[in-house]
Amino acid sequence: MFLLPPLPYPHDALAPVISARTLHHHHEKHHGGYVKALNALLEAVEIVPDTLEAVIAAAGKSRNRVLFNNAAQARNHSFFWDAMTDTPAPPTGDLAAAITAQMGGMAELKAEFVAAGVAQFGSGWVWLVSDASGGLAITVSHDAEDWRGETASTPLIVCDVWEHAYYLDHQEDRKGFLEAWFDALPNWAFAGEQYAAAQGKGEKWKHPPSVPAREDA
Repeated sequence: MFLLPPLPYPHDALAPVISARTLHHHHEKHHGGYVKALNALLEAVEIVPDTLEAVIAAAGKSRNRVLFNNAAQARNHSFFWDAMTDTPAPPTGDLAAAITAQMGGMAELKAEFVAAGVAQFGSGWVWLVSDASGGLAITVSHDAEDWRGETASTPLIVCDVWEHAYYLDHQEDRKGFLEAWFDALPNWAFAGEQYAAAQGKGEKWKHPPSVPAREDA
């Protein structure tokens, strides 16, 4: 079984961009719902996985969309929480240099990131990713799909553009939410570690592994 990972900060730490009310609802209800459904699906098909990544790969190959959607959404949300921080600081080192060289700077990166998120039709995610050579790109994904597409890119940061991520605080103003989010919440230290890992310098982020079910559960 998989557990709902705890948030790496208090529920009110991301306000006013993301209120405590939204974070409670998003983490416990939405993310928690995916984890609960995932465990029930795995029990029904008698799958005992070691990693969530293995579940997603198997579900994709078998075209089990229900299992894939719940597993992928569980992973995407866990990454989303880690990609934010309540103690923001600008990018440094190699990532900062890459942003300047490839994107033109933080203002240009923000404009492209926000525009991609606004243009994403319906529910989904907007990602900043890196390939093994250090190349940066902004990409979007629909619903439970992840950042990969046909590439082996490594995610650095992500913002959730499903309406439940921002509607209580920003109503229909997705652009305003994305602009405020980019200014205040990305965990650039985490992104820097991911950027290095994309080039073989350290470990890439992985979802916490499954844990044995208690015998008295």
